[in-house]
Amino acid sequence: MKITKKLIFVFTALITCIIPVSAFSGEVVNLSSTIGPVDAGIIPLLAKTYEEKTGTKITYEGAGTGATLEKAKSGGFDMVIVHARALEEKFIEDGFGKDRRDIMYNDFVILGPESDPANIKSAATAAEAFRKIAEAKVTIVTRGDLSGTHVKELEVWEAAGIDPDPKTDLWYLEYSLGKTGNGQTTLFANRRNAYTLMDRATYLIQRNNIKLVVLFEKDPLLLNYIASIQVNPEKFPNVNADGAKKFIDWLCSDEAQIIIKDFQVERYGEPLFFPNSDEWNKK
Repeated sequence: MKITKKLIFVFTALITCIIPVSAFSGEVVNLSSTIGPVDAGIIPLLAKTYEEKTGTKITYEGAGTGATLEKAKSGGFDMVIVHARALEEKFIEDGFGKDRRDIMYNDFVILGPESDPANIKSAATAAEAFRKIAEAKVTIVTRGDLSGTHVKELEVWEAAGIDPDPKTDLWYLEYSLGKTGNGQTTLFANRRNAYTLMDRATYLIQRNNIKLVVLFEKDPLLLNYIASIQVNPEKFPNVNADGAKKFIDWLCSDEAQIIIKDFQVERYGEPLFFPNSDEWNKK
């Protein structure tokens, strides 16, 4: 009996030395995120790093921003990461969310066939590029799912003064599986040899798999701001508000912002995302 107790004591001591105390926290933060940063790998990396640091498990699901916010309205998530300001503000105004905070950004580009049949390379603005596509009636693919990417595309159409309808404008092609994300949408546009508005991270990841090229970029309208929002505990008392706030505070910290800044730069030769928290920008 004495030997057994001694062995148990030694084993417990070894486990305590090997496994950090934080690994036993048992806390979980449920995150609903726009799908692009999940597919790119930055959300999984941030979640894993935070879990290893604190012992708090970050579970996450990816969907388009519209679907992400709708899912969060059930109270089944503690926070969201999204990228469509108008939808974000409505989510907060309706009482579902609170405390929007910028986390990171990248930008959108307009991809198309190298031959550029609509000659959008000569456009001065993204709106002009879209007008040229509409005037030439050359195929452009839309996700059509109220994702952040689709919302940004609609903003560009609005700036162009055009309201295309996939039901009547045959050149405006809605991808039936657009809700699966930007990666699949890019591959579909490539198969159709069509134009599409796409975030730069997705383009860099898919660059070696497609023939489409960047034909228009660097319009301020195409900036893509990615933010966190806490699900409102006043509406859903069971959410882990404290855990979500702590994770968001960490996302805004230097440690996480440097991870964002350096993410996959060596692999792709340029950043996929740029740090953008208030704390980071003040420095």
